[in-house]
Amino acid sequence: MPLRDTLARVDSDLAAGRVPVARQRLRGLVSSFPNDLMLRRRLAEVYRLYGEPAEAGRWMYLEQDRDAAETSAFEARYRTAPQRMRALSWHGPESLAPSDFAREQLAAVRAASSRVMGRPVDWDTLPSGCEADGKGGGFADFLAGAGCLVAVLAFLAIWVNGLVALFE
Repeated sequence: MPLRDTLARVDSDLAAGRVPVARQRLRGLVSSFPNDLMLRRRLAEVYRLYGEPAEAGRWMYLEQDRDAAETSAFEARYRTAPQRMRALSWHGPESLAPSDFAREQLAAVRAASSRVMGRPVDWDTLPSGCEADGKGGGFADFLAGAGCLVAVLAFLAIWVNGLVALFE
């Protein structure tokens, strides 16, 4: 569906009070057109209707007229630069940004992420999860592995018990 038609549906959804549907449509549009600041602004407006300043701040982060409280809420929710980089969902180089302010913001977040990661990163190859936060799972990974081992051993014990019962 063309962008204009989808935006018309978003408008009709909002007029009819179907805010969740409008939000979902806008999330899909931002996913399809990640470098369109107008779509990000519209999505921020919908999150304001929900009363979610962190998400509104996320989608207004590249705008110069952003609200300071929303920006602070976004930065508090996404504490590290790699988390912010993933949350911004930008694709391609900063030069694709339509404003100087957006280019500066994107470059600052990418540079901070590169420092945290200890190597250069770009918007299309940032790793996800714990690796991008510069720390491994440690104890959580150990517990997950131990849980899998216990499950496999329990399965083998039940299988062996069934096999013994079959031949008795």
